[in-house]
Amino acid sequence: MTRRVIKVGTSLLRGAADRDTACVIADLAASLSQQRRRGDQVTLVTSGAVGLGCHALQLTQRPTEVVALQAAAAVGQGQLMGLYAKAFAAHGVCVAQVLLTRGDLASRRRYQNACRTLEHLLGWGVIPIVNENDTLATDELRFGDNDTLSALVAVAIGAEELVLLTDVDRLYSGDPRSDANVEPIEEVRDLQELAQLSGVASGGGRWGTGGMTTKLTAARIATSSGVRVRLADGRDPSVLEALVAGEKVGTVFQPSRQPLADRKGWMAHALLPKGDLVIDAGAQQALVERGASLLAVGIRAVEGQFGRQDAVRLVSLQGEEIGRGLCALSSEEVQQVLGLSSSAVQRELQQPAGAAVVHRDHLVLTALAPVTD
Repeated sequence: MTRRVIKVGTSLLRGAADRDTACVIADLAASLSQQRRRGDQVTLVTSGAVGLGCHALQLTQRPTEVVALQAAAAVGQGQLMGLYAKAFAAHGVCVAQVLLTRGDLASRRRYQNACRTLEHLLGWGVIPIVNENDTLATDELRFGDNDTLSALVAVAIGAEELVLLTDVDRLYSGDPRSDANVEPIEEVRDLQELAQLSGVASGGGRWGTGGMTTKLTAARIATSSGVRVRLADGRDPSVLEALVAGEKVGTVFQPSRQPLADRKGWMAHALLPKGDLVIDAGAQQALVERGASLLAVGIRAVEGQFGRQDAVRLVSLQGEEIGRGLCALSSEEVQQVLGLSSSAVQRELQQPAGAAVVHRDHLVLTALAPVTD
């Protein structure tokens, strides 16, 4: 049995003159239902609510205002699920709608609740159909694209594979739509290679919010937690069967050989940082090379406002993100610590002298650097 997450975006679901949205969804349902009959567990992450809403409302272009996007999503989400329910019912498969915001995954409790719900649905043989809750999500609680959402879902349910269906046949060394001399990339072997590819990414299309940039981000999130990622051409109805059969189609991103544990992966990718702690070179070396906690002595500046146990980024003096974690003190308290002696810290903040500001158990390194832990 393979546990697999499939992501399909708006640009594919809008279809073409000879293959409309209903046809695209019918083909998806046929393929995913066949995977389920083989014993695989499948979760589908879908865009399309806003696009269908725009079509129903006869809008000539995608709205830019948040409230208009939310209203269009409210119109389109029911239509989207109706199409999926009908298409899967033709194969005797039950589906479930799961709508998430970034806040649902940024909270550890709600993240675990979402994991349990998805696990239960999969255990029942139901195919969860996941989408961002565009009707309710505000800017600060949005994923921004369903590529990121699909990667977080894949990590949350412990999937072996994430398949990103797009409108190109694979990753290239440049944009094949504007440069005929680009080279195809069939395999990305590790996170270092993935980081070097950031320059080939392009922005989203007219109807989508993703593009290759967000797909590379999704690949980084998933592979760092041990999930293999495949990028393939969703315009070809047979591509999923080819992937499941082991054929070399599209681009494969190999999982990290040292994947993050569940909680570390959640801290690295699902948390919403409220501020930054700027650290000096000594603290950076201690974190990266010795797996140490972050002490007040290594902090040079505090940016943003946050409370105790809020998520923060740990940033080098050069502005590079080193890691993320849960801060034991509020931003105001960290500011106080920077100007106090150890005895004053213990007296005024009721913190032991030398106590960690971000403990190693609540910290994850996100820079591509060797770590001794």
